Amino acid sequence: MTAADLCFMPAAALVRLFRRKTVSPLEVTRAVLDRIEAVNPLLNAYCTVATDSALRAARAAERAAMRGERLGLLHGVPVSIKDLTETKGIRTTWGSKIFENHIPAEDALVVERLRAAGAIVLGKTNTPEFGSGANTYNAVFGATRNPWNPKLTCGGSTGGGAVALATGMGPLAEGSDLGGSLRTPAAFCGVVGFRTSPGLVAVHPTPLAWDTYGVHGPMARTVGDTALMLAAIAGPDPRAPISYPVDPREFLRAVERPSVRGLRIAWSPDLGVCPVDPEIRRVTATAPRLFERLGARVGAAHPDFSGVLDVVLLSRGARQAAAHAEKLAKWRDVMQESLVKNIEYGLTLTADDIGRCERLRTALWHRVREFYARWDLIIAPTTAISPFPVELPFPTDVAGKPMTSYIEWLLPTYCFTVVGVPAITVPCGFTGDGLPVGLQIAGPWRGEARVLRAAAAFEAAQPWAHLRPPI
Repeated sequence: MTAADLCFMPAAALVRLFRRKTVSPLEVTRAVLDRIEAVNPLLNAYCTVATDSALRAARAAERAAMRGERLGLLHGVPVSIKDLTETKGIRTTWGSKIFENHIPAEDALVVERLRAAGAIVLGKTNTPEFGSGANTYNAVFGATRNPWNPKLTCGGSTGGGAVALATGMGPLAEGSDLGGSLRTPAAFCGVVGFRTSPGLVAVHPTPLAWDTYGVHGPMARTVGDTALMLAAIAGPDPRAPISYPVDPREFLRAVERPSVRGLRIAWSPDLGVCPVDPEIRRVTATAPRLFERLGARVGAAHPDFSGVLDVVLLSRGARQAAAHAEKLAKWRDVMQESLVKNIEYGLTLTADDIGRCERLRTALWHRVREFYARWDLIIAPTTAISPFPVELPFPTDVAGKPMTSYIEWLLPTYCFTVVGVPAITVPCGFTGDGLPVGLQIAGPWRGEARVLRAAAAFEAAQPWAHLRPPI
């Protein structure tokens, strides 16, 4: 088995090989670290590589396997951690000059769980400053580039994680998602990203413990690996007040028996929220026909998402101000311009603005809830456009229509964020220019197992699902 085979092997297959003692965690970790050394300088996916600690953990994992100890779900599997997530002893900068040399004393809860499951932390992947934006660049580490065309963006804000996966620099990536930060880069890079229900993956530490917009979650090259990682990190914790109990085995069962037979699936090329590039429409239009061949009943429909842009702008401004306003007095000049503007906008909001946002969001939730009484799943393009030049902070027009704000082009993902339902992106095909296109599959309230089952069925029917970029 070659080093390349090991670097692109699914995490679930690695776990089986480790348990059989056919391959060692140390052998795999070394292969992936060599891959990082060779590829990362071209793409800038990792901003910090923890070589020494990863090798120590791999040696310990190898000894445990040889002794026949009880092994965790992810025993010996390498994983990358987004640079927004704290890692004990490994630099964590949040992509900000403010924290350029910060080394945490403790792991974030999601990292605790990954380590407890036996995963090997490889290092930190690049992100926009504080995750604010869907193009991964910052003043500390620069831009991360798309592996299918390095002149283009990889998306954001879990851009480094998506690039690492696509290029064999680790089989699993930890990330987070506010408006599409797991889903957009996964779609742009040809991998899988899953935004789960708020509270399913407990978040700590955070200055906003009651936040229902931002979540942590899994990213992988396959739906099965995504489910495996989710099973390791899901569940409640008293430090996370919105977290709740769950049986993680249901995620594993869902991908073991993938099916959409008999499901009612609503298809929309734009969700009524944003123009979508004709090439994206063309590629994703193959999905409804495939789901029909798999036994689903597919119809053209989508919820009424009226008011969603207002909810996004108001909630995003308020959230950014709550999390970062105190930084402006000292650090404004070194902070990303769009982030500063968003914080300043948030500081102008009144109690009436916040109240109107919550009323709009509540009305939207009930419309979506009622829609799911008639439909089991919604499928739609993950992104409105293909990857754009890496030098652009964000696209100013989509399909010839000017965007009214820097966030409007993200509404295909953000609309599911606002209502708190699970949504996954899976590879759906390629544009004429050879760029990946993602299909978003969104489920009802806490419907993760249904989403995973459908995503795994779709993936299994696609012969090109795991093509590698030409890097």
